[in-house]
Amino acid sequence: MPISTGRQAPATRPRKIKRSKGFVDEIVEMIRADIISLRIPPDTRISIDSLARQLGVSQTPIREALSRLEATGLVSKQRFVGYCSAPQATQNQLDELFELRLLLEPDAARRAAERMTDAELQVIGSITRKLGPANASGTSSRFSLQDYSELHNLIASGTHNSLIADALANVHAHVQIFRLQLNAEVPREAYAELKAVIRAVTNRQPTEAEAAMRSHLEKSQERLLAARAAATPDT
Repeated sequence: MPISTGRQAPATRPRKIKRSKGFVDEIVEMIRADIISLRIPPDTRISIDSLARQLGVSQTPIREALSRLEATGLVSKQRFVGYCSAPQATQNQLDELFELRLLLEPDAARRAAERMTDAELQVIGSITRKLGPANASGTSSRFSLQDYSELHNLIASGTHNSLIADALANVHAHVQIFRLQLNAEVPREAYAELKAVIRAVTNRQPTEAEAAMRSHLEKSQERLLAARAAATPDT
């Protein structure tokens, strides 16, 4: 079991939660976004009391939200410490994430090409156009990284299978954290690869979409492995 470093998630100004029927879901998404963006760094204690004060709610919905996030692996509950964000991913964990992605995501692209509605295709097309060309350095901005992740999630949602979509959204979250930890932005070729997937999905070409996604994932894994090796050279 990993031991917390003792770091505390940074205090922030109060944030308002809508007291709707699903406001626990809103708390889940807020904490999830803070973890994925590294606003809450890896292996950092998450104070239930502090979050309750920030959000102006009782501790009960905070505990429920953290329990849900624990099921996704983004949060862990440690004895004598409480809830903490997940520790930094290991090489083996990255390998496992991509093994799962290669099992699920090419098939998801194939199903999306068969099942996405015209309205869904319009949404994915508008985000793709918004990305535009990479900057002069050949890499995206971190804002574009959010769009890049959203495109992957929209393709998964296009399967119209909530179990596939939820599983891949969780996997994408972990990969994005890993990428940000390495400060590894998305290079120009990654966008070209993903646009090839989207083009096949939009043209309703299931076989081509599946093959393009598999190729993209294999190359993406190679790039992240190279980035990790560069960040942790042998001593």
